[in-house]
Amino acid sequence: MDWSEIFNNLFSVIYNILYFGVIIGMVIIVILDNRNPVKTMAWVLILTFLPFVGLIFYFFFGRSTHRERIISKKSYNRLMKKPMAEFVAQESYELPADQYQVAQLFRNTNQALPFEGNEIEIYTNGYKKMQALIRELMRAKHHIHLEYYIFENDPIGRLIRDLLIDKAHEGVEIRVIYDDVGCWHVPNRFFEEMIEAGIEVRSFLKVRFPLFTSKVNYRNHRKIVVIDGKVGFVGGMNIAVRYVRGFDWGVWRDTHLMIKGKAVHGLQTTFLLDWYFVDQTLLTSSKFFPRLESTGCSLVQIVTSEPTAEWKEIMQGLCLAISSSKKYFFIQTPYFLPTEPILVALQIAALAGVDVRLMLPKRMDTVVTHLASCSYLKDVLKAGVKVFFYQKGFLHSKLMVSDDALSTVGSTNIDFRSFEHNFEVNAFAYDESTALRMKEIFLQDQRDCVPVYLKNWEKRPRSQKVKESVVRVLSPLL
Repeated sequence: MDWSEIFNNLFSVIYNILYFGVIIGMVIIVILDNRNPVKTMAWVLILTFLPFVGLIFYFFFGRSTHRERIISKKSYNRLMKKPMAEFVAQESYELPADQYQVAQLFRNTNQALPFEGNEIEIYTNGYKKMQALIRELMRAKHHIHLEYYIFENDPIGRLIRDLLIDKAHEGVEIRVIYDDVGCWHVPNRFFEEMIEAGIEVRSFLKVRFPLFTSKVNYRNHRKIVVIDGKVGFVGGMNIAVRYVRGFDWGVWRDTHLMIKGKAVHGLQTTFLLDWYFVDQTLLTSSKFFPRLESTGCSLVQIVTSEPTAEWKEIMQGLCLAISSSKKYFFIQTPYFLPTEPILVALQIAALAGVDVRLMLPKRMDTVVTHLASCSYLKDVLKAGVKVFFYQKGFLHSKLMVSDDALSTVGSTNIDFRSFEHNFEVNAFAYDESTALRMKEIFLQDQRDCVPVYLKNWEKRPRSQKVKESVVRVLSPLL
């Protein structure tokens, strides 16, 4: 009797039982998690056909966060007391009739208050946005609240850091939040210099092992600056040289807003909620919410979304806005990996005769994301959506405008990550003047685009289509 062979066979049987037991168990766990069916199938396929890789990726990237309230209702009400008083004190504000439900949805799901009388400045390149930011930072008298996904250690990052240090020496209160994954490669010394100057600096969901943690999935993608509670910035641009200079192969085309008026209360509330999340300190002083007079004619609502929330606020609002559009709905986004509700809303609007236009960069910053985005274009082209590829450089703008009545700019991309995993923020404006300016920006960019036609799109090489289809299976996880 060959005991060695018996032992090897027994070991093989036990190994297979344990191995397949773990795989089956993980598949059951994924199914019972009651996720989006598309995402569930993606994980099931990975675990089935790439078990070793799948187990590792699921352990570090696939587990859902526990959906719990970040802040107690009592504390939240304390924080909202001043903005709510300002909102109630408004004599009147008028929403476009077709956009009333969108604004009401955001109030019900996100407690987002619409404020009238705001002035909006729109920036479409990093140089002018940076000029405006530096100018307003230099004017700060009381406090600066700054929150960015990326705060790079490069000439632009060091310029802003040194300016903040100078303002701290003048006695201005400064708080900075940066995303730990967005700033992986930024040396600790960069932020330590600010801390030594008296600036309060916090990282969002600090990651000890950047490549091996489920926290990679849940990032603060917001870009917010609030100065003295009176001036706010929000949009798609981070603090880095590339947002100003672009690349050697093209410009960096982005959109950012400077807001003056009562809507700054919404940006301030968002920042202070994030500060509570990273510091466990609730700041509710009225000095952060000064009394503001009307400075313009824009009605603005600051809307956030996050993986810990009960609803997918921004995604749901966009679905309703697309469905409510009567004449046109224009979208700029660097990535197009739409969830099923967004995809269906776009198709229905286009099939109903709405002029739906989608603008994407012809060249993206990652090959995988580009392939995944391309895999969805036939679905919208067949429904009548007009697709354009921006050729002048990298289009990072997250701009949407509809019916000369609704427009939005913020940090949210049209993809699974923004809608389901990231902490995002958008400013929604409900006035004709802002919408017309946004529309003109879109039409100006369209002159630097090449249109995509369904007939030509279907003639792509079969190998290209296969690669896109394979990557599309993973799109809910990208």
